[in-house]
Amino acid sequence: MVDPPQTTVFRQARQLLESLQAAGVHQLPQAETLRNAKPLRPDVIITEEIGPLEGIAPMSQPPLEEGPLPCSVAPTLETLRQEVTDCSACLELASTRTQIVFGVGNPQARLCLLGEAPGADEDRQGEPFVGRSGQLLNKILEACQLRREDVYILNVLKCRPPGNRNPTPEESQNCRRFLNRQLQLIAPEFICCLGSVAAQNLLATTETIGKLRGRVHEYQGIQVICTYHPAYLLRNPAAKKDAWDDMKFLMREMGTPVD
Repeated sequence: MVDPPQTTVFRQARQLLESLQAAGVHQLPQAETLRNAKPLRPDVIITEEIGPLEGIAPMSQPPLEEGPLPCSVAPTLETLRQEVTDCSACLELASTRTQIVFGVGNPQARLCLLGEAPGADEDRQGEPFVGRSGQLLNKILEACQLRREDVYILNVLKCRPPGNRNPTPEESQNCRRFLNRQLQLIAPEFICCLGSVAAQNLLATTETIGKLRGRVHEYQGIQVICTYHPAYLLRNPAAKKDAWDDMKFLMREMGTPVD
């Protein structure tokens, strides 16, 4: 059953308010102040949200970032995991998830592998990359003479978006304080972004994965390499060669080259 318009508006408004609260905003200006204020970004026009048009792929959207990056102050990964468990900033995700998918692997790893969001298998098991994409990722790691236990695997989002859709910019922003703190606590030397969603969110860019591949990027002093998501490789096997070139590039940068 489709929600009536007023229910949808109420849900969106509530999610916005909770997102602002999570970002540290606890007071809003009065209506008269808003009417007299000049827009901060005159190029942005707020319109009614609509679904994707049939036959037209959704455009890539960079994360919503203004000012310093949000970051939790959790002292340990376990404390941070509990913060994520208690989070309900994204009402839809919090109400539909089976469990959070925090991350797995070596908490002192030199290399982190960053995906976009959990899928159905991950939501069910509470671990990232455990479905068909995870099986392919395991094979890629083995070819690099690595195991899952040697690296740390995590996602931009810690909850599964319904229908395995891409994260919205608001959802990515809500979860960003957890991702930033995770990376601070792990302190890897390298991050490998798996797919455009992960790369665009981490690097705050709208460049395509094709343009991001083949060069070293930087995030908070960490070297970042970008490649295709394993799910894309399952749909497009011809791209596996390019992905393998990316992994060999990564391993050379890490000082452990592979053939």
